[in-house]
Amino acid sequence: MHKLTLKLSLFTGLIIHFLTLSSQQKTINLTDIWAAPTFAPKGVQQFNGLNDGKHFVRLEKNAINVYEYKSGKLKNTLVDGEKLVVKDNSTFRINQFWFNHDETQLLLTTDSRQLYRHSSEALVYVYDIASQKLTSVFEGMHARYPTFSPTGKMVAAVIDNNIFTYDLKSGEITTIGGDGKAGEIINGAVDWVYEEEFSMSQGYEWSPGGDKIAYFKFDESHVKEFSIDYYKGQNYPAIESYKYPKAGERNANVGVYLFDFSNNNSILVEQTEEDDSYLPRIQWATNELLYIQKLNRHQNHWQVFQKNTKTGHMIVVWEEKNAAYIDINDKLWFTKNGDAFLFLSEQNGWNQLFLLTLADMKLAALTEASYDVDHIIDFDLESQTIYYSAADEHPSERNVFKYDLKKKSRKKLNQEKGWNSFKPTKGGQFFLHTFSTFNSPTIYTLRDNNGNKVRVLEDNKELVKTLETYQLGQTKFGNLTTESNVNLTYWQILPPNFDSSKQYPVLFFVYGGPGSQTVKNAWGGPNYLWHQLLAQKGYIVMSVDNRGTGFRGEAFKKVTYLELGKYEIQDQIEAAKFMASKTYVDKERMGIWGWSYGGFMSSLGISAGADVFKTAIAVAPVTHWKYYDNIYTERYMRTPKENPDGYEKNAPIYHANKIKGNYLLIHGMADDNVHLQHANEMINEMVKNMVDFDSEYYPNKNHGIYGGSTRLHLYRRMTQFISEKL
Repeated sequence: MHKLTLKLSLFTGLIIHFLTLSSQQKTINLTDIWAAPTFAPKGVQQFNGLNDGKHFVRLEKNAINVYEYKSGKLKNTLVDGEKLVVKDNSTFRINQFWFNHDETQLLLTTDSRQLYRHSSEALVYVYDIASQKLTSVFEGMHARYPTFSPTGKMVAAVIDNNIFTYDLKSGEITTIGGDGKAGEIINGAVDWVYEEEFSMSQGYEWSPGGDKIAYFKFDESHVKEFSIDYYKGQNYPAIESYKYPKAGERNANVGVYLFDFSNNNSILVEQTEEDDSYLPRIQWATNELLYIQKLNRHQNHWQVFQKNTKTGHMIVVWEEKNAAYIDINDKLWFTKNGDAFLFLSEQNGWNQLFLLTLADMKLAALTEASYDVDHIIDFDLESQTIYYSAADEHPSERNVFKYDLKKKSRKKLNQEKGWNSFKPTKGGQFFLHTFSTFNSPTIYTLRDNNGNKVRVLEDNKELVKTLETYQLGQTKFGNLTTESNVNLTYWQILPPNFDSSKQYPVLFFVYGGPGSQTVKNAWGGPNYLWHQLLAQKGYIVMSVDNRGTGFRGEAFKKVTYLELGKYEIQDQIEAAKFMASKTYVDKERMGIWGWSYGGFMSSLGISAGADVFKTAIAVAPVTHWKYYDNIYTERYMRTPKENPDGYEKNAPIYHANKIKGNYLLIHGMADDNVHLQHANEMINEMVKNMVDFDSEYYPNKNHGIYGGSTRLHLYRRMTQFISEKL
């Protein structure tokens, strides 16, 4: 055979082989994502190191198992939930567990019940490892936030809005607070809005010596209520009400109290000025020094108080002011003797790591003012080593560092490029390293404190192999410059077998809220797979981080202050115009979708940006900030009375009369976060202006809109809408 003919034959064969493989690759369906375990990743559940530094425990199949770090071999099973016997002979399902200080006992919870989005209550038991004895504490009552005392002699928890302590030796129960009452007084926990917006729930802290408890007391008796209807097949819906302070409305009055077991007495330490301040953190540095963080209502003046519980003396050790706002998202990290502490601050324009030495009030920046630190992971007191995560190379990625305070040197612990996070074990000898990229699911690796790999705990190889059998679109990250000369980061998913000579519709996925990110080189789970499904249907899917989003410095994030929505939607509109200029984009078929703040944005896209976006889906959207809670809203907008134009002119409701295209409005009817009120008020405006729209409501579903077949139904509805309208 002629050489040219042979080469052509081989080339043709390769093409046929490639096309055959391509044709054999499967397309994603909604059931794969939302109903079947097809794409379910494996994780590492409740990974905890033991005091000996050689072993760790995991909760697996209702059992707490002990493993060796280095070999990964199973050493023994500490407790098997299937073998535990309780009074009603029901199966004991271990929800969570905690060790006491010397690891001789375990605190177990079972029969957990969800309260708000981030809190729950459960039955509490103590399991003695040596005797294998299981003891029910608090007389079988469901409790919140159970903890061992630091000495292991007592257990505390919140029941019926009071703190209860249980003496493990005598069985004696002590009540702290005592005046707790639903809808009025809360001791030891926080109210709905603190839990949601200050990322906190437990409202009490043991002193290191276990002889005192500092706790919050919330008086929410004057806070207005919001009611939600639940439909349970009865003639009348069940109505549940809870305290929810909206923008401009009164908050709970909050006090920090100190309970001393030596005299069984509580004293007031600090309190909020009525409607004018918040107390978002309490924390012990030593057994005598209690720290309290305080914010004014505008959240632009932050104070740190030090209370000496022995002398009663209290001083302000640090305060900071900002022209816009200050985020309280992390705790203080204290040195061993409480003579210095670490914290994060944007005072130099970037979220930096600082060390404040209390003796001379010397402040030292430990990171550079050219990138944002994400969070402090751990502070090892013995070695004086700080571990933290930062967006030092690119805002879409995270790297993990250790900083030696003695040597004043830092070391990067990961080599992988993507999304890295570390979880420390006891003593800081080992870390659980989680790593993923946009296209690859999470790998869990055990590493030592220098970042060296000990072994892989879970690599999700089965899921990776499954993904290889599906025809997925090409993905890429990039930057674009808007007409307003703003540089924005983005990701794209192109349809499989993308052909630049053709034209494709574009669907934007948006969140866009203050300090947030969607443009992350991290595994996106079900949403990533749904976007790939849409790409298989011929859509370019794209996400852009607009101004106001995080990890590009304070100026980029806080430019939206007092005008939420204005610059964010301008950037999304200009990003859409950027795409419309591409020859392979059908500029008449531009869509946008988002959830929560993203629903706020997509609603603005189809109204304020109606000349650009043809189709929009808004899931659980904020439609006017005056209907949302006051801590979040006023942080960025101040009150409606102070900033009426900022509230009104950037609200989707204000622009409802401009809607031209296809608008699908979706809401959970039991949403305790973004109330159904937002959707209903938007509908009122659209009806008044004769605007056509589509809607989908989900009874008894909260902000997450999940449970049973709900997510499958929801995404089927959105997929149909996009297929028909975009």
